[in-house]
Amino acid sequence: MPPFDSLIGLLDSRSFGTIWYWLVVIGIWSLTGRSVIGVPAEIVSRARAALAEGQSEAPVVLHLLDWLSLMLPRWRLGGQEGAVFLGVTGFVLTSLAIMGLGYGLELALATFLLLFPLALLFWLRIALARRLMPLLEAAEQGARPVSDAAAEAVRRMVVHRRWVTALSMAAVAVTAVLGALWAAMHPYGF
Repeated sequence: MPPFDSLIGLLDSRSFGTIWYWLVVIGIWSLTGRSVIGVPAEIVSRARAALAEGQSEAPVVLHLLDWLSLMLPRWRLGGQEGAVFLGVTGFVLTSLAIMGLGYGLELALATFLLLFPLALLFWLRIALARRLMPLLEAAEQGARPVSDAAAEAVRRMVVHRRWVTALSMAAVAVTAVLGALWAAMHPYGF
């Protein structure tokens, strides 16, 4: 066990060999499944159950639409903001991948394995928000029945949640495999 005589010794940069990195990986991916673009997962499942029972005007269905009206504007990304965000994200992730995979820097590889799936998750959420916004606007203007809009929103959110679950399982599995390979190839941390 390394000596913890300073804060730097406690926060060792050997990512795959410390418990802190694995706690962050598990913590982040367990938190991503608790909500769908900011709407708690329990509200989505309650609305899904109410719609399955034929209660399209249940308060929980309207509660879901209220949550969406609050959360969807936060996920709007204009053309210029999207291009800048994509450029910066692409540069950072490419730099980390080159430093981690090409030059063998453990901290860069560990950071890349943490941030790349989160970037995919971010773009999945942006895409879901773009699909849900017309549904919500049509329901607010009366162009589409509230029950139909809510049912379609729940369906898309459930599909999104399944994709997030698959992404989180793949991210943790790939990180664990690459971390184990790194630890086997570098038993002393360098």
